Amino acid sequence: MSQEPSQEPIVPASGDAAAAGPFKTGFVAVVGRPNVGKSTLTNALIGSKISIVSRKAQTTRHRIHGVLTRDNTQFVFVDTPGFQTRHGGTMNRMMNRVVTQALADVDVIVHVVEAGKWSAGDEQIVPLLPVSKKCILAVSKVDTLKNKNDLFDFVGRIMSKFAYDAVVPVSSVKGVQLDTLLAEIEQRLPQGEFMFEEDALTDRPIRFIAAELIREKIFRLVGDELPYACTVVIEQWDEDENAARIAACVVVERDSHKPILLGAKGTHMKRIATEARQDISALLDKPVFLEIYIKVRKGWSDKESALRDLGYE
Repeated sequence: MSQEPSQEPIVPASGDAAAAGPFKTGFVAVVGRPNVGKSTLTNALIGSKISIVSRKAQTTRHRIHGVLTRDNTQFVFVDTPGFQTRHGGTMNRMMNRVVTQALADVDVIVHVVEAGKWSAGDEQIVPLLPVSKKCILAVSKVDTLKNKNDLFDFVGRIMSKFAYDAVVPVSSVKGVQLDTLLAEIEQRLPQGEFMFEEDALTDRPIRFIAAELIREKIFRLVGDELPYACTVVIEQWDEDENAARIAACVVVERDSHKPILLGAKGTHMKRIATEARQDISALLDKPVFLEIYIKVRKGWSDKESALRDLGYE
């Protein structure tokens, strides 16, 4: 018998676990300019892919909570969109609002910068960091530095701009100092009962993750050709214990975007569907039958009402 996946966030844990001893839990915002490695770092810390990644700006568009529970500590990471300073538009303004709201709501902030690279985009993040919050500087991609001695001067220049509570050089790909970063975060989390079940990985429903996986493939395979004005909506989801049958719609703004997505003789769309199906199948641990079609909705990315209809905050 088919069934819809749960659309509710993961339910909070019961009070039984909290009786075992003092617990620490809190929200941790992972912020930075676009394409600096925030989602890759969040996924590496959690140990599971809950945020999609690509080399394109605007890959992360939503605030996504990733949950990591270790012993008596529960970290709730808030992976945020990159703060946009170069591009306007309604969608970018909404994404920037997500970032500033996250900074106000969390217990600890991890500001991610790329080792050896400081840009105007990084500079414009600094005034957004609340001095009342615990803030850690995570210097990402340190494995790409040719001369590690350059890191001292680089960090020194950044520290002169803001009084960070700690600095941790990391590499998400190589797993360098991820435990150190977690330890620094843990020190600064407040005591409190767990907010999610101990085996929870995210507060987002499975449909959302599936749609994001499809969008990731679009960004990776046709991102240089297709403008960013496309999104993915799951239209149908039938699942039983043996398989899942999913119909997804890619929403674009112009008729001219459709042939770009399809590619010559449909090669782009076939590859997008194949790679997304494989990822969703691994996520569900069962075979997946995936159908993807394209719909034109003119001007959707610049209309707040349309963005909210499509799931944007």
